Amino acid sequence: MNKDLLTIKDLTTDDFEHLMALSSDLKRKRKMGQDVHFAPLKGKTLAMIFQKPSTRTRISFEVGMVRLGGYALYLNANDLQIGRGEPIADTARILSGYVDAVLIRTFQQKEIEELARLATIPVINGLTDKFHPCQILSDLFTIREKIGPLSSSLKIAYIGDGNNVANSWLQAAAMLNLHLWIACPSGYEPDPEVIREAEVSEGIAQGRIVITHDPQEAAYQADVLYTDVWVSMGQESQKEERRQAFRGYQINAALVQKANKDALVMHCLPAHRGEEITDEVLEGKNSVVFDQAENRLYLQQALLLKLLGAPFLEGASS
Repeated sequence: MNKDLLTIKDLTTDDFEHLMALSSDLKRKRKMGQDVHFAPLKGKTLAMIFQKPSTRTRISFEVGMVRLGGYALYLNANDLQIGRGEPIADTARILSGYVDAVLIRTFQQKEIEELARLATIPVINGLTDKFHPCQILSDLFTIREKIGPLSSSLKIAYIGDGNNVANSWLQAAAMLNLHLWIACPSGYEPDPEVIREAEVSEGIAQGRIVITHDPQEAAYQADVLYTDVWVSMGQESQKEERRQAFRGYQINAALVQKANKDALVMHCLPAHRGEEITDEVLEGKNSVVFDQAENRLYLQQALLLKLLGAPFLEGASS
């Protein structure tokens, strides 16, 4: 595995399979109460830099690090010199001398890439405006847990904004040869470069990635229906414009009927109930939204173990 996780492209399929196995073992140990004295990251420190608000990313990484015996240091960017103009290059070198890994949740992808280039320790992308790899990796863990191995016949339908989550879904589809449909309004498609790279990736079958403006077509016989908010952080000034543009892209009972009977309904949260998803569907029998949220913990623990070179759990391949 690469030193860092900046995008899903930093993983090989072997890395992915190992993360899935580790996540499963970590969850099993936790549920059986076998992780009380499990502290492979004792003495290790994770610095967590947040330039954007966070619930699941912050809590899952912080709790995950502590449960593995390490220490998580929360750093609000406004409290750091980086918030007063200190170059990211200087921050990278300073942190490399203090801690063992850095998690950063920021705006521009180029900032995290610069941080990783100059840091001598692992850097993890906790979210940028362009990618959200930890979210999609834990979502894939949830799909495998609920449905089983990711077969070539599995259809995943993403309905909504072509944002950082959609971009990371495209990278995952390219890596794993998934059948991915993305339905979004005209002008709100995922990053064109990310689409192009996914479509021409080695091994991807022709027609397995489809970008459409028709949510009904995307949802038809889907095994997974996935959505995200219409208005992401930093887009508040576009709220009314986006609400108008995304009408018709809601996951509701009628759209769920287009999918397979046992299709999973997924949302990376926070959800704006009544906008991108109805309360009825979010709380319905097909929803695995809160399983998704819990699984962020186990996937991110697995990622920390792998990046920090800690001993792996019994049963997970090396």
